[in-house]
Amino acid sequence: MDEEKSPSLTGVLDKLGSAGDEKRVTVGQILEEVGDRSLAPILLVPAMITASPISGIPGVPTLTGLIVGLIVVQMLMGRNTLWVPQVLARQGVSKSKMEKAVSFLRKPVGWLDKLMKPRLTWLASRPWSYLALVICLIIAVTTPVMEFLPFAISIAAVAIGFFAAGILMRDGVMILIGYVVVGLTVYTVAQVT
Repeated sequence: MDEEKSPSLTGVLDKLGSAGDEKRVTVGQILEEVGDRSLAPILLVPAMITASPISGIPGVPTLTGLIVGLIVVQMLMGRNTLWVPQVLARQGVSKSKMEKAVSFLRKPVGWLDKLMKPRLTWLASRPWSYLALVICLIIAVTTPVMEFLPFAISIAAVAIGFFAAGILMRDGVMILIGYVVVGLTVYTVAQVT
């Protein structure tokens, strides 16, 4: 309950770091650790993973894109708990790679935690939050193509992270930054293609 009253990105990152066993971390283990009671913090997880160096592993961005799509569709449906098919829940990466990703994210996530606070909260509420969620869904659907453009997929993941953090922390400024990052993603893709 306390976590719901005062959520933090660092708290989500801590749970991501403690998920799994000593050898492997699966999607199911991450969901078990983060919990399935609120979908905004769960949406942060694949965004964080894809924004880290772990996204360089072939197939990881596509997997995280599938998960983002699944989460966003359920958020748009108004669900509060997450359903994930077993075939996805069993997918994972080595614990050492996950630990490196979590370590990489510590500083930027800690910095963002200090900046975030409830402001322009209407952007983080329905129906306005739906626009951010639809953009996340578009990014998720295009992830398999963007996987061939490593910088583009990482930038797109950062946008999803800003949207999820803005919804979680009720910070409309973070959502606005997410829109700017989406624009940067589109610009980057246009330059490379």
